[in-house]
Amino acid sequence: MKTIILAAGYATRLYPLTENFPKPLLEVGGSTLLDRMLADLDAIADICEHIIVSNHKFMPVFERWAAESCYVKPLRLVDDGSLTNETRIGAVNDLILALDQLQIDDDVLVAAADNVLEFSFRGFVDYFHQKQTSLIMCHHEPSIPALQKTGVVCLDADHKVLLMEEKPREPKTHWAVPPFYLYRRSDLPLIRSAIADGCGYDAPGNLAHYLTTRTTLHAWPMTGARHDIGDLASYERVKALFRP
Repeated sequence: MKTIILAAGYATRLYPLTENFPKPLLEVGGSTLLDRMLADLDAIADICEHIIVSNHKFMPVFERWAAESCYVKPLRLVDDGSLTNETRIGAVNDLILALDQLQIDDDVLVAAADNVLEFSFRGFVDYFHQKQTSLIMCHHEPSIPALQKTGVVCLDADHKVLLMEEKPREPKTHWAVPPFYLYRRSDLPLIRSAIADGCGYDAPGNLAHYLTTRTTLHAWPMTGARHDIGDLASYERVKALFRP
């Protein structure tokens, strides 16, 4: 199993902080957002490699970071070639680029790098082995306005995904989908052909939505809190929460 961390965004809502610096390497609680995530992933025995996809503008920053990193599992960087927010290729294209450029033929755990988690991915990986299908995560979201800004799923009693909607005006459930996915090796051909088959390319949730109609997915309920850093105010809140 390999991890693919999607870190090629430009985080324009955090300008000027991220105008010339990647959001995943911002500091929280004495570490970076990315290092906090990788510290957990690196300790999971199933995972053999970490792949970070960035844009061309921030690649030198990630190269310096990687040169100073000390993880048990090897790190590889993938440059998606974009230089501006206006020319970004989108999260789904970034994932497909990594799969093709590195000729990946393995299960992949895909994660956005702009979150602080109060739980381990270990339970997610264990559930993957239990269900033997590709997985998404989910969490209970009581706020209708919040549900209208994210992916929402309908599940059966076994947590099989029956329906997924992106940013629904009238959410059918309170199960929201955060940007963490575990895709089986056998589903990689579907992912590689997704864009050509009409899948949206910008947000990673577009791919999960696309796959729900073409393969079996289950949803793992998060076992702790998730803190999404989307703007300067949310970043300040998370820094205060995890102050050393």
